[in-house]
Amino acid sequence: MSALLAKGGARLRSLLPSRADLAAMGRDPRRDLLAGLTVAIVALPLALGFGVSSGLGAEAGLATAVVAGAVAAVFGGSGLQVSGPTGAMTVVLVPIVARYGTGGVLMVGLIAGLMLLGLAVARAGRYMAYIPASVVEGFTLGIACVIGLQQVPNALGVAGPEGDKVLVVTWHAVEAFVKSPNPTALALAAGVAVVMLAGARLRPGIPFSIVAVIAATLVTQLFHLDAAAPIGDLPAGLPAPSLGFVDPSALGSLLAPAVAVAALAALESLLSAQVADGMTVGRRHDPDKELFGQGLANIAAPLFGGVPATGAIARTAVNVRTGASSRLAALFHAAVLAVIVFAAAPLVSRIPLAALAGVLIATAIRMVEVGSLRAMAKATRADATVLVLTAVATLALDLVYAVIIGLVVAGALALRAVARQARMDRVDLRPDLPGDHTEEEHALLAEHIVAYRIDGPLFFAGAHRFLLELSEVSDVRVVILRMSRVTTLDATGALVLKDAVERLDRRGIAVLTSGIRPGQRQALDSVGALELLRAKGREYATTPEAIAGARRHLQRAGLLPAGPDGTAPATDRTGPLTHDTLVDIHPEAK
Repeated sequence: MSALLAKGGARLRSLLPSRADLAAMGRDPRRDLLAGLTVAIVALPLALGFGVSSGLGAEAGLATAVVAGAVAAVFGGSGLQVSGPTGAMTVVLVPIVARYGTGGVLMVGLIAGLMLLGLAVARAGRYMAYIPASVVEGFTLGIACVIGLQQVPNALGVAGPEGDKVLVVTWHAVEAFVKSPNPTALALAAGVAVVMLAGARLRPGIPFSIVAVIAATLVTQLFHLDAAAPIGDLPAGLPAPSLGFVDPSALGSLLAPAVAVAALAALESLLSAQVADGMTVGRRHDPDKELFGQGLANIAAPLFGGVPATGAIARTAVNVRTGASSRLAALFHAAVLAVIVFAAAPLVSRIPLAALAGVLIATAIRMVEVGSLRAMAKATRADATVLVLTAVATLALDLVYAVIIGLVVAGALALRAVARQARMDRVDLRPDLPGDHTEEEHALLAEHIVAYRIDGPLFFAGAHRFLLELSEVSDVRVVILRMSRVTTLDATGALVLKDAVERLDRRGIAVLTSGIRPGQRQALDSVGALELLRAKGREYATTPEAIAGARRHLQRAGLLPAGPDGTAPATDRTGPLTHDTLVDIHPEAK
């Protein structure tokens, strides 16, 4: 027990910030503080917008950016990651808010945070590497479309229609706008989006999102544009932490949404950390630490009324581009937002909702990397299929189902591609014939023996194709299967091999094998294939020995003359092979 506790304690310590992480915060504080200030300016309208879009209000978005941003900055596994509310998470939260209300969302965030801690302790972060790029690109494209469509009601200045299906809500919002047009809101949203997109091309270093929002707010105040609804009153500070939202009786119904939130938080945070690594030289994040930090952040945020948080790719990219060198930058970004919450709440409350909608529409457009999509579509037909399917599923279903569908389809296509690489070729026996043989004996051997070399994997995705090919063998008395180049063999492949041996044996055709690798013997033994071959003395270490065994079989059948003494050559091996025999054979001889 003490050893187990010691191991658990060591594992927990490995997830906590190290001395090196903390020491890095003091190396270049000026650059980090400047980067943090820049990120805070970019993050403010996004935090407000995503809070509004989630259904919990702008104050929830700000609370998330401050609390989750600070906690994840300290405990996360990437020194450059910036965390907070994101568009992807908003997409998941909208139906949860509609069904379970504010308290349900807060409890979902808390449960998801505990799940992320469990994933970190279980070292699940490393499995992120197995998600195909086509799934990630399709996922990102689908999220961008959903975020853009979610902003349509505020951009058109109409009340948000009821429902959690974004396509339906968008359609109803357009119908409401046609019946009662609001050109002011539409102009503000379009103006903010255009300024952001054009400004990013002309002057990438300037945070045009905050510039456009300030300009839109000034215009509405100076010209008294009442048609542009503002955010509304915001609390001057964060609420006191509370667990009043916890309802144990709702735990069962909230587990499934919590799994979706935890999966998305893990996926997006680790993707964002990978993006940060790719933008720097010599930096690598710790995926398990990142999950641990995000878990703590999602436990802390609901206590202050915040929504679930993840690593934010756009804000992380801004952080890296502006010269951040440690986690101090992300921590300072949260501190700046906290000051804004305390000191400028009355001013922030006047920002038009249409302006925030314009910010998020521009953000959604910038999320779509046309070059990456084009490259992925041209790579292979499988990649293009997975990309489109994941994007459509994200738009029509939800994010978690989209990722699952994308992974399943990508896995199936990959298995098909691997299975197609497997080959079974007929090979010439002449180079492997042991001893000296007359032309007549060569002809007899070639007439009665056929050898096949199996290359690649023999597993469930393609094993039955080999069974069909072997079943069509005719007009021979012996089949030799050269298996030294079989890379993978599972239970299905072993069963197919056993079935082929039995089918051909019933037709009077003996099946001999050569070169079975030690690592593949367990699968063959488990289904009885190895015992079948051993019982008939048909397993050999090398092809020449298998040919000698085939020659002896033909001699017994009277189809081939016996040796000078009436027996097979002395070098011929009979009976089953032992492990000691196998390990003494050089692989090149198989």
